[in-house]
Amino acid sequence: MLKPNQVVSGLELWQWRKTAIQAAITADISPMEVDWLLLTIANLDRLALRLESFKTWPRIPIELSLTELDHLWQRRLHEHLPVQYIAGTTAWRKFQLTVSNAVLIPRPETEILIDLAVAAAQGELKAGHWADLGTGSGAIALSIAEVLTNATIHAVDISPAALTIAQTNAENLGFRERIQFYQGSWWQPLEALKGQFSGMISNPPYIPRDTVLTLQPEVVKHEPHLALDGGADGLDHIRHLITVSPAYLSPGGVWLIEMMAGQAETVRELLENNGNYSHISIHPDLAGIERFAVAYITNCN
Repeated sequence: MLKPNQVVSGLELWQWRKTAIQAAITADISPMEVDWLLLTIANLDRLALRLESFKTWPRIPIELSLTELDHLWQRRLHEHLPVQYIAGTTAWRKFQLTVSNAVLIPRPETEILIDLAVAAAQGELKAGHWADLGTGSGAIALSIAEVLTNATIHAVDISPAALTIAQTNAENLGFRERIQFYQGSWWQPLEALKGQFSGMISNPPYIPRDTVLTLQPEVVKHEPHLALDGGADGLDHIRHLITVSPAYLSPGGVWLIEMMAGQAETVRELLENNGNYSHISIHPDLAGIERFAVAYITNCN
């Protein structure tokens, strides 16, 4: 996240807000996005926005000039640029994360993966090595590092630009010593630790290729397709993780992933047919949709 390096008057910001809210309503975008943006980049509080008391303030530090802000807001209106990319930050669990179009914007439902990991990580699994494969912004790795305080977290991503964001977040949030970062494909950079992992957690690309282009324009136009495209049926990367992970996880090690609605039974079958997994369970998101799979390694290849 940028540091405030501009100053505007309250009146200027009030005028911009008023115009931006009207434009949002016209474009069928929630006007709440305008206030979220000002809360984030101008550090205003909700009461000041609601009462419009900031209108009389002589100086308000802001991270973008009004010209830059308006340019980006026009892109929000006309190009569907996500508001999180305008601000360069988003909230996830208790963290404020830096984001850019090099990474997916972390979704609230993915937070359930962390709760499932905490529930699964009993006894010796609370320590040792844990892998976050396809780390993106680093949201999962950071959360695992926070809750599994005796574990060493290994965060992998194939995108150098995504890793830069993840490392920035680890640095900003004080987890740089707890998380090791690797550029590469899935388990490949971690070959030296084969058979030693207590757990693996991943939110891999799982959208069928033909479906990617039908997603919301904010997603299609701006979020990285590399982090969305799961192949013809959306399961290419999940199949790979099911096949390869037993060689890296220790006996009893836990395997957790997020998946798309409608994929649960196929993922369960793939895990069962592999022969290396036991205690397979499927878990719903907050809307009741089966979105997460948890399994344990019974033996190593």
